Amino acid sequence: MKGVIFDLDGVLVSTDELHFNAWERLAKELGINNFTREDNERQRGVSRMASLEVVLEKGTHQYTEEEKIELADRKNSYYVDMLQNLDDSAVLDGAIDTLKMLNEKGIKTAVGSASKNAPLILEKTGLLPYIDKISCGLDVTKSKPDPEVFLVAAKKLDIVPEECLVVEDAKAGIEAAKAGGMKSLGVGPFNEELGADYHSMTLGTVNNWEEILC
Repeated sequence: MKGVIFDLDGVLVSTDELHFNAWERLAKELGINNFTREDNERQRGVSRMASLEVVLEKGTHQYTEEEKIELADRKNSYYVDMLQNLDDSAVLDGAIDTLKMLNEKGIKTAVGSASKNAPLILEKTGLLPYIDKISCGLDVTKSKPDPEVFLVAAKKLDIVPEECLVVEDAKAGIEAAKAGGMKSLGVGPFNEELGADYHSMTLGTVNNWEEILC
């Protein structure tokens, strides 16, 4: 492998609670009082607009596309406000050590995330110096399981997809990696159920990097 592309939330950092709080606030403003953590789980790894639909399907009101964009932007403003207090405590187990190890091996690193806030999150958590390139919601129009965000990352790294490994915590992300012709490492609480080529609870518990990167 010449490059490793990381999903951001749930892989390198955790801002799940911030997302949940922001979506829950929007839901309540729309008169939806039964937005749950199970609903929030369905938003994992998909685009902002797809996440909005998870909220809106719990209500009865029909919104125009323009109104939906405004609602998604409103949620994002709540989330960005919360991000101002983000720091390195949000970095997940093994993330920095893994990035350092890859840098030492001369393996390029990228983030492939649906979030338009990826650059801000990397800056706030102190991870930005370890990342070579960023592919995020600012670069793409298609959400996972479409491989676009990972293919853009590979192109930015100037590495063919077949020589890239994707690290993901969501099934849609693993499917996107496969669609893009890339190997995959699944992490997180559902790592064994994602269908990835390799899996581990966290980056910190991966004990077969030599095999994975060969």
